[in-house]
Amino acid sequence: MATISKLSNPNPAASLSSSFKPRSSSSLKCFVGFPATAAFNSKLLSSSSLSLINNHPLKGSLVVRCSRVDGNGGSVKRTTLHDLYEKEGQSPWYDNLCRPVTDLLPLIANGVRGVTSNPAIFQKAISSSNAYNDQFRELVQSGKDIESAYWELVVKDIQDACKLFEPIYDQTDGGDGYVSVEVSPRLADDTEGTIEAAKYLHKVVDCPNVYIKIPATAPCIPSIKEVIANGISVNVTLIFSLARYEAVIDAYLDGLEASGLSDLSRVTSVASFFVSRVDTLIDKMLEEIGTPEALDLRGKAAVAQAALAYRLYQKKFSGPRWEALVKKAAKKQRLLWASTSVKNPAYPDTLYVAPLIGPDTVSTMPDQALQAFIDHGTVSRTIDANVSEAEGIYSAIEKLGIDWGYVGSRLEDEGVESFKKSFDSLLDTLQEKANSLKLVSL
Repeated sequence: MATISKLSNPNPAASLSSSFKPRSSSSLKCFVGFPATAAFNSKLLSSSSLSLINNHPLKGSLVVRCSRVDGNGGSVKRTTLHDLYEKEGQSPWYDNLCRPVTDLLPLIANGVRGVTSNPAIFQKAISSSNAYNDQFRELVQSGKDIESAYWELVVKDIQDACKLFEPIYDQTDGGDGYVSVEVSPRLADDTEGTIEAAKYLHKVVDCPNVYIKIPATAPCIPSIKEVIANGISVNVTLIFSLARYEAVIDAYLDGLEASGLSDLSRVTSVASFFVSRVDTLIDKMLEEIGTPEALDLRGKAAVAQAALAYRLYQKKFSGPRWEALVKKAAKKQRLLWASTSVKNPAYPDTLYVAPLIGPDTVSTMPDQALQAFIDHGTVSRTIDANVSEAEGIYSAIEKLGIDWGYVGSRLEDEGVESFKKSFDSLLDTLQEKANSLKLVSL
């Protein structure tokens, strides 16, 4: 076996707070390695996401700093992230990943319970760090093409991160502690290609707590059902509308029912509902309308739609159909709030975190949102505190002539295109790195 190098900390669980330690030494069972003869099928794979990349990292012990050999340290203390999970049932995840992944340890100790990744994150990590050079050099010298080399870099980081979060996965009986990696954005319109890519990524990463990210495009809704039916846990991404979200829920339920499994406890999912980008688009449309009523609705659309999404979640995961699956130990597909960074500086920096707190949900946060909430966030159940107000805002926006279906479709199209550009840019970055190392050329 061509074994991937071990983490610099041989016992990551020992560095975690006691509440996160595994029940037994057998919990760290993530296999790290590839068959020496098994080449990556780069055409099947890729990754990305729309969350905002922070170009101005915040100062403080909780912000991951890439490329350090010894990690970034930081004292273990109780934070609002612990309260978020223990008091309100929401899991705080971190929207970032880089080497060494042991830099995640202080974040885990401070309450982070999972990680999401995307090509822009990997592009930043790889282009700004020397930590990938040795593995990258070995890969290209062994004859790997650029995209195949990219996937081996990514898979190593995902595997290493999965090992760090596996104690949480074990403590929660598979309910939390996930690390997400996405199929190729080039497959967003390819139902069968997405299914094969998800199966392949799941097999190659070979960790129980990996989520395979699949976009919620119309061609990929059947892919989600099929992948779930194959017993693979999925993070469904790029959800921008209530109609598409309901289709995602149905795909999850259909997949569970089609799986034929008598025990569904290890087939889980999250539905990544994007937030801030909804306001970015609708705010522009409201400003074009320009009436006092329209202008007063700025900054309210995204949270209102999210509140209605949570109501839909409660409705769909109840009743006879769901109860039949519960008898087979099925877990609810949790709502995950994505795109939680504030893009309008006039808005509060916790706008897409604080109003979306509720049980059985996840909030994945980049550096700025995470640091802001730890610093001055308030923990209380807010997601369904005023659903009637959310209904009023949603309806008022419709009455102004703004079509929510159009908003969702446009944001999805822009998201898919952004994913593709990020991925292509990442491969260009790797090619430049290869050229700088005087190794290969296309």
